[in-house]
Amino acid sequence: MTLFELTRALVDIPSVTEDERAMAEFLEQYLAQLAAGTGGVVERIPIAQDRWNVFARWGTPNVTLSTHTDVVPPWFASSEDETRIWGRGACDAKGIIAAMIFAAVELLREGHRDFALLFVAGEERNSAGAYAAAECPRGSRYLINGEPTENKLALASKGSLRYELTARGRMAHSAYPELGDSAIEKLLNALEAIRRLPLASDELLGPSTMNIGTIAGGRAPNVIADEARAELLVRLVDDGAGTRAAVERAAALAGVEAKQVLCVPAVRLASLPGFETEVVAFTTDIPAFDGSWGKPLLIGPGSIHVAHTPGEYVAKEQLLGAVGIYKELVVRLS
Repeated sequence: MTLFELTRALVDIPSVTEDERAMAEFLEQYLAQLAAGTGGVVERIPIAQDRWNVFARWGTPNVTLSTHTDVVPPWFASSEDETRIWGRGACDAKGIIAAMIFAAVELLREGHRDFALLFVAGEERNSAGAYAAAECPRGSRYLINGEPTENKLALASKGSLRYELTARGRMAHSAYPELGDSAIEKLLNALEAIRRLPLASDELLGPSTMNIGTIAGGRAPNVIADEARAELLVRLVDDGAGTRAAVERAAALAGVEAKQVLCVPAVRLASLPGFETEVVAFTTDIPAFDGSWGKPLLIGPGSIHVAHTPGEYVAKEQLLGAVGIYKELVVRLS
């Protein structure tokens, strides 16, 4: 396959979070063929039943190229034109996987060893694959994490704080609201208080941002709601301690339960001479690795502004550029 053919083949394998098995099996077989003729080793790093990361190494890895195999819903298949490849995961992060594999092929052809590829599951939800990999490091000194940064080296990335809010009440006929206790009204009061919270700001990363992503609840328009729920996510610029306390306090005052689902702190990252740089507002697997696979750097083809959208794509020119970038990083850091 060419680089573009491999990208499309990867996109065309549905791998919405927690259903990455077909993707892992494809990568395992593809990398096994590469390893067979080049002295490499391919292995699974278990996460849970029927779920695993795929790890391939040549020699004793100094540098590991890594990104994730899962995508957000809804999945849709690939297409392409002269300049772009479209489809779910095209830039986040299946094009990155393809670029890393092609970088490995060229490195091996040129006689380089002592590097690895690590493709992990679950980044889009809770970094389950990265946490599993962190428990069994392989001695790598540098981890090159791939996310869509338009091939610029990220100097920092925001963290992520996620809550599930649950309100409970008492059902009644809507003609007699005094006989009930509206869970929806409790939830709305909590969300309004949370929306008004002052959020932290940082000189490099800018302000924290908040998104109320889902709201659900109630039985019918003529029934006082006995249950309501919402999910919110804050993009952190610090460790999140102050924001956690404020969210939980506001929810409690409104009589709503706030369950913390995820808290990933913001991170500062290394830079290298000769690379364009930027600061990104999204969260990555890097905090979950916690340095276990080496000093992290963050770079990859594609724009985060089209990731998670119906028009997701990756520019072919950036894919080709990423192959050279990943090769250069392996050589420079080895």
